[in-house]
Amino acid sequence: MGTLSVDLFLTLDGVYQAPGGPDEDTSDGFTFGGWQAAYSDEEAGAAIVAGIDRMDALLLGRRTYDIFAGYWPKQSDHIGDTLNALPKFVVSRTLTDPGWEGTTALTDVKEVAAVKERFNDVHVIGSGVLARSLLEADLVDRLNLYLYPLTFGTGKRLFPDGAGVPAAFRLAQPPQAFPNGAILLAYDRAGDPVTGIDISQS
Repeated sequence: MGTLSVDLFLTLDGVYQAPGGPDEDTSDGFTFGGWQAAYSDEEAGAAIVAGIDRMDALLLGRRTYDIFAGYWPKQSDHIGDTLNALPKFVVSRTLTDPGWEGTTALTDVKEVAAVKERFNDVHVIGSGVLARSLLEADLVDRLNLYLYPLTFGTGKRLFPDGAGVPAAFRLAQPPQAFPNGAILLAYDRAGDPVTGIDISQS
C-alpha cells in the first residue's frame, strides 16, 4: 500500500483558508485571502515543488478541486504540467463528471483506501475538510504542514473546536525554516497519543 500525505499551508492559529489569492475563498466573510505570497521565497518554493514532484496521484476535496480545475489546466509551467499529467481524484457526493482531464470522482472517503493500493505517493493539497475526514478514517500517513508567521482569529481551521481525533505523530525529518519566516513541519502517523503521565515523575 502507498502513503497518503496531506500538504497544508497554515497560519499560527491553524487557518488554511485562501492562501493563494484574495478571491480564492471568501466564504463566511473571510477577507484575508492571499496571505501566503508575502512570505514566499525561493527556498520555500523549491520545497513545495519537490513535494509536487514526488507525488504520483493527487487527491482533493470538492472546493479545492474547483479552484485547481479552474486554474491549472490553463498553466504550462512546471507545476502546471505536472499536475495536469497526474491521475487526480476528487471526493464529492455531487460531482459526477469532473472536467479536469485525468480526474476520477469518489463519492466517499472510504474509497481512498483503494487509491492508496494503486499508487505509491498520494498527496492531498489544501482540502481541509477532506483532510479531517481522512484523519478520522485513519488513512493519513504524513502531514506536511507549512506554517506561516501570522494569525487571523477567523477563517477555516484544520481543527475547529470539537474537531479532530486522538492521534500521535513523529517528526519525519528535521523542521525546515525558510528565509521569510515560514516553516515546514513533516510528521508521520505514530499510533495513539501517550497520556496519563505525571511529568514530575518522568
